[in-house]
Amino acid sequence: MNQNPSTSLYRLPDEAATRRLGELLAPRLAAGLVVYLEGDLGAGKTTLARALIRALGHAGPVKSPTYSLVEVYVVSSLYLYHFDFYRFESPEEFFDAGFGEYFNAGALCLVEWPERAAGCVPKPDIRLCLRHEGAGRVLETIADSPEGARCLDGLISVWNVDASCATPAPR
Repeated sequence: MNQNPSTSLYRLPDEAATRRLGELLAPRLAAGLVVYLEGDLGAGKTTLARALIRALGHAGPVKSPTYSLVEVYVVSSLYLYHFDFYRFESPEEFFDAGFGEYFNAGALCLVEWPERAAGCVPKPDIRLCLRHEGAGRVLETIADSPEGARCLDGLISVWNVDASCATPAPR
């Protein structure tokens, strides 16, 4: 099975499973975390982000930040920033846009295409890496900080007992 306690794999056979995993992960997220959403175009990054945002309590539309670069959500007292750096031509655009101030102890930051701002965007606490597998997806969760590890701790157990979800992918 999985030898690294900070890494887990999940099979996501369809979009509903992707949304369900986001719903299970959302209550574990907290202010101060930086979460990278990694994967190719169409891998499910925005679907997962939407599920997280809705599960945290946002009732309105959840738009992709592809053109705006950032969408801001205030859920209870949590400031959630959803970034998409796909359109960046250089990492320095991160600083030019003034995004550094968004990454603080009072904010939860979801970052799509972080590699486009490499060296400028803060390091992640959690990486959610999606890849295509057949008609579905596989999600690899990686904790890159103690806070990220605490957030992901036990998620695989909840996933395993959730009857509406597929079993985790073998390692």
